[in-house]
Amino acid sequence: MNRRYLIVAGALAFGAAVMAVVLVWYGLGVVNRPGIGPGPGTMMGGDPGRVMGSKLRDAPGPRISRPDAVTAGAQDPVDAVVDRVRGTILATGSEVHLIIVASPDMPEENFRSAGMTNPTIAVPTGTRVSIQVVNADDDMAHGLVVTGDSAAGMPMSNASPAFPGAGVLALGTPTAAGLHTQILTFTADRVGLYRYLCPIPGHAQRGMAGTFIVGSTVGSTG
Repeated sequence: MNRRYLIVAGALAFGAAVMAVVLVWYGLGVVNRPGIGPGPGTMMGGDPGRVMGSKLRDAPGPRISRPDAVTAGAQDPVDAVVDRVRGTILATGSEVHLIIVASPDMPEENFRSAGMTNPTIAVPTGTRVSIQVVNADDDMAHGLVVTGDSAAGMPMSNASPAFPGAGVLALGTPTAAGLHTQILTFTADRVGLYRYLCPIPGHAQRGMAGTFIVGSTVGSTG
């Protein structure tokens, strides 16, 4: 059994786990179904992130220790200019490698990158973007999607990535092995104003969202 087979098998297992939880959400009415409206799970005020976090807790995939995640979330990327006064990260070349930590300051729900909360990220058109997403929340799943959809906190099934590969739906809660982490890699090849957000319902409204700029508007981030 070679390494490529193991990687593919692990990815398929993770995808199956995510889909299983999504189907449970639909069955329980946690996710708004098109043409039907909010289900009883939403009406009761439960956070689907807790259900998802538990279901994906033991999902396969890479892990990182909490101290390493804290350090990573404070570091400046080597291929970008960080402006903490304006709260911006500006890519300077054809590639940029970012680390974004979800919910590092529980119970607050936000993203941390380069020591900033929900910074504006700006890249030139055609930049190859790599984002390592880490879920630091002890009792809730979080994900990250770069999207052009305008409504914050839409149901997970509707928050579509703006670029192929620009999203991870959910990372489970930590275990003794560490915090779940996943790397997104995509090419930002269309000029525009986008957002990165946690696609789990309700999380973007509570603060898990930031601005992602591609192309001609890069120079006017604030």
